[in-house]
Amino acid sequence: MKLQVLVSVIDSNIDEVCNNLNIKTDAIIINQTNYNSYEEKYRYNGENFIRCYSFKERGIGISRNNALLRAQSDICVIADDDVKYVDNYDDIIMKAYNKYADADMIVFNVPSLNVDRTDYFIKKNGRIHLYNCLRYGAFRFTFRTTSIKKANIYFSLLFGGGAKYGSGEDSLFILECVRRGLKVYCNKNVIGTVRQNKSTWFEGYNKKYVFDKGALIGAGFGRMMKYIVFTYMLHKLHEQTKFKYKKIWKLLLAGSNDFKNCVK
Repeated sequence: MKLQVLVSVIDSNIDEVCNNLNIKTDAIIINQTNYNSYEEKYRYNGENFIRCYSFKERGIGISRNNALLRAQSDICVIADDDVKYVDNYDDIIMKAYNKYADADMIVFNVPSLNVDRTDYFIKKNGRIHLYNCLRYGAFRFTFRTTSIKKANIYFSLLFGGGAKYGSGEDSLFILECVRRGLKVYCNKNVIGTVRQNKSTWFEGYNKKYVFDKGALIGAGFGRMMKYIVFTYMLHKLHEQTKFKYKKIWKLLLAGSNDFKNCVK
């Protein structure tokens, strides 16, 4: 099996990206800048093929979809620009797919180096289902390219950095994978680390943060489930924002309605 890392960056140099991420496999780099161009090169003794597309546009969903559209490998790995892979990340990933031959998608551990932005750490290998699929950021995703393309699953253009709503493109992506019946697994192996020192969308636990969560819930769940998730989120958002419960509920509902109206 062949593996490609799909990297989304802004105004970056190919060699610096590959060095910073410790890429030692084939890769597709989508560089969002102020011009359009294409560049390719071989690295590491000519064994790994790096393709870089520069586009005059913005948005993480657009960037990741551009990479996915051009992916030709058996396995894709979604990367952020602040990830650094371990030296044998390709072996770890391939062994997992060999072990779970039916897996369409496997999520791995990529611990955050920022103590203020820790992510859920996988302690046991197993299946991911509808009730536990929203714990993972896109930089932890790997998948069989043909499985995703056959199911016609791509990243939302309304959610994530550079889009209308600040985050959630990763949640909607994995949610759609589970709903379409793809076999999604989690694996406790660590394939890299992520710095998470800066964000293109997070500006604090403010009104927009809660509003955007409402839009995400509205996009991801039907009417009955939406209110169940609203209720589940109330306590967590109260702790994060210190807003009153009534205010949080109104912001969530406003965000959900805003999404509903914008897609009419």
